[in-house]
Amino acid sequence: MDYITVAMAKGRTADRALVLLEKAGIHFSEFHDESRKLVVFDDENSIKLIFVKAVDVPTYVEKGAADIGIIGKDTILEDPRDVYELLDLGIGKCKLAVAGFPGTQITGSQFLTVASKYPNAAKDYFDKKGIRTELIKLNGSIELAPLIGMSDVIVDIVETGSTLKENGLVVLETIRDISARLIVNKASYATKTARIQQFIADLKVALEVHS
Repeated sequence: MDYITVAMAKGRTADRALVLLEKAGIHFSEFHDESRKLVVFDDENSIKLIFVKAVDVPTYVEKGAADIGIIGKDTILEDPRDVYELLDLGIGKCKLAVAGFPGTQITGSQFLTVASKYPNAAKDYFDKKGIRTELIKLNGSIELAPLIGMSDVIVDIVETGSTLKENGLVVLETIRDISARLIVNKASYATKTARIQQFIADLKVALEVHS
């Protein structure tokens, strides 16, 4: 059978996405929290769900290994791919922000050292503001960088701000709001147009009914 393949990463966003799919009438009965399966099928055997690392979702979609991907806007910003971004799922809401010590000034006349998991998105933001930067890519404990003098500020995902607060940091500027998005392979959209459009339509109804 000609499946629609959907790629996503396991975790909170995937859990919320699966709830949304359920509300859209798309059920994955064989999947459960303890499952180690990387490939599962829906109950109608028409949709194949594959679990990959979050940063790899856009690559799988761009290369056609998946027709559809569900991924955070932060990942899309950091590593833009040649795909269609067709729907904001409204889940996994947070923001990409500049954070640092209270009172830290960010102006075009200074040189900033910035630590971030998102160096490309951070550089793009500061370049547009005319601020010269040195970018340090970190993969975890980003908040530590300004505490030990490694960076002036950080650029990171902020959900509640509690981790920042506990470390004496505050949001200085919000770069943009983030949420999970649905992306589609361009060739798949051309060859499986009706099925992909129906999939999106079902999700839109679920979003409207349960908003």
